[in-house]
This record gives sequence, structure tokens and C-alpha cells, in this order.
Amino acid sequence: MPSKKEREDCHQPRPDWVPDEAGPAYATWVMEGITPSGIAPVGKHAPRRRQLSIDDYVEGIQKRDTGILARAITLIESNAPTHQELAQQLLARVLPLTGRSLRVGLTGIPGAGKSTFVEALGSRLCKEGHRLAVLAVDPSSTLTGGSILGDKVRMEKLSRDHNAFIRPSPSGGSLGGVARKSREALLLCEAAGYDIVIVETVGVGQNEVTVRSMVDCFLMLMIAGGGDEVQGIKKGIMELADLVVFNKAEGENRPRATAAQAEMKRVLHYLRPATEGWTTPALLASALSGEGIAEVWAMVEEFFKTARAGGILEQRRRSQSVAWMHALIRESLQNDFYQNAGVVAQQPALEAAVAEGRLPALAAAQKLLAAMQSGVRGRLET
Repeated sequence: MPSKKEREDCHQPRPDWVPDEAGPAYATWVMEGITPSGIAPVGKHAPRRRQLSIDDYVEGIQKRDTGILARAITLIESNAPTHQELAQQLLARVLPLTGRSLRVGLTGIPGAGKSTFVEALGSRLCKEGHRLAVLAVDPSSTLTGGSILGDKVRMEKLSRDHNAFIRPSPSGGSLGGVARKSREALLLCEAAGYDIVIVETVGVGQNEVTVRSMVDCFLMLMIAGGGDEVQGIKKGIMELADLVVFNKAEGENRPRATAAQAEMKRVLHYLRPATEGWTTPALLASALSGEGIAEVWAMVEEFFKTARAGGILEQRRRSQSVAWMHALIRESLQNDFYQNAGVVAQQPALEAAVAEGRLPALAAAQKLLAAMQSGVRGRLET
């Protein structure tokens, strides 16, 4: 905490959230900035970080500099046109360094213990000498757009391991709880030499499918009491799972987890396997005690062995790359549509007409599409 003289020198009052009766032990003060020599003079700002070039990013990523890797991921997550252009140049440079990791997706309902499970599994993998990257996607508020990004806090032990890199990102409201740039972040982690990348998603039920399009092995985390056999069959997400794991299988919950495991095995018998040549297993684990974690990873390794032998892994990655391209095309077209001058001009009036019941939604959509097409034709003619 700064001394009384330092506080007086910076001429900054206490923030309004500090109680009036708070004594000197209440360490909250507004300050202009901190420099290596102490408090920065009033009116001056702390020095900005040096701008990195493409070569700086590539060199830092290859050296597994986590600070530069984090800045590179921030760069690709930015919507600023200049940042997007730089990010694409960076991805093109590091692309030859990618593709060597095991890509594992992890999903499950809220409360299934995803973060605790990742920490237990990740700590074990790091002890075995693996380099692990965790891309943890937190839900964004539909009201404010904000996100707590609490996964790194939950994985306190794993975040201190020098072989682990944890990057929480907001979902931004994207379908399936996967951040819009999670695929690019995964490639950067691979280029940095992380041989295992785990994508931990929000877990929102039947819409949680986007992760399947960017990972090799898809793990579904469940807990006992999630529903009967019919409910299990109804969940379309089950048809995408390569492994089903019942977490929290410890203590008094062990018998219930065992019963749920047996029930899930019957459900899986009627479902088409998510990966050709592979039978989806149902396993038990306890992230709290560590029991079953080794068996889960052994099954993941067996999955990759089977997928590689049958050529499924290579085929899956090739189709995912093409699907990714089409997804980016759709995203770009959508952005161009809503930024079109004709659409921007007509959209408020048409939205009001639809909301008030004066115009069918389809007719309004067609008018907006016609406005965009008219603008495109006008640009081509000029």
C-alpha cells in the first residue's frame, strides 16, 4: 500500500466504493500508474507495451513464451480489421508447425465438474512430461456481454505448472459455447509445441456440438441422476461423444454412478458410434480423489491408436478444415450484410414493422437482402 505522502502527491481521492470510516488498512486507492521508480507523475501514463511484429510473434511462439502466446491469441480474438489482417499473416506463418497435438474436446452439463476434471487430468499429464494447453471457454452474459472467466481460478494447481498453458476465453454468445476464434487459438498452441490441447466448453446441452468440428476426440462428462434411458437417447450430443465419463464417482455417490454407467452402456448400444470403428465406452472417474483418471486417459490413447490405424483421424481433420473454411465464409457474409449501407438504412424501420405486426418477417428479410444486392450491383457498375 502507498504511503500517506505518496497518496497526497498523486492528488487522487479514495474511490466512492470505499467506506468513509475505513482506516489505513483498507488498501484501495486510485493511482495514476506505477513505474519501476514508483508512482508515475500526475498527467503521465504508464508506458505502453511494445508492439510486436509478425517475426516477434513467430519467434516467441516457437520458444513457447506464454506471454507472447497469450498476446497472439488476443490478437486473433480481436475484431479490429488491422488486427484480423495481422492475425491471418501470423496463422499463415505458423501453419506448418501445427497438426502434431492430440486434440481433445470436453463438454458436459454445468456442475459436472469439468474444470476440476481437467485439472486432475492435466496435472497427471504434465507429471508424465506432456505439454498441455487448455482452452477454457466461459459463457458470456446475454445482457451485458461480460464473462467471469473463472476456469483459470478453478485450475489453480494446474495453472502453476510450467508445462501447462491455460487460456480462458468468453464464448461471446456463440453456438455450442465455443469462442469464435477457438480454432485459431488451438493452432497457435500447437505451434508453440503443446502436444495435448484440451478444449473445455460451456456445456449447454443439445446445442453443444461446435466443439466436435475442431477436435479429434470428444469426451462427454456426466454425473449420476441425469435422466433415464429415454432421456439419454434424446440427447443428440450423445451421438457425438467418443467417450462418456461419469464424474464424482466417489463416496456415497459411487453406487449411483455405477448404476448410471450401466444404464448408459445400454443407451450407447442403440446409438451409432461417433467415430467409425470405435465403440463409445462409459467410464467412471473421480476428479476429487483422482480415481479413474488414469483409465480415462488410457482409453483416450486407445481411441487415437484406433483412429490413426483406420485413417479416420487424418480424414476427420481434412473435413474439419474444409468445414472451417465454409464457416468463415458464412461469418464474413453475415458481417458484410449487416455493415451494408442499404441494410443499415432500412433495418430499423423494417424491424419496427415486424415487431408491430405490420410486415411478415420473411418479407422484411427479403427487403434487406434486396437492399444489399442493390448496393453490390451499384459498386460493380461503378
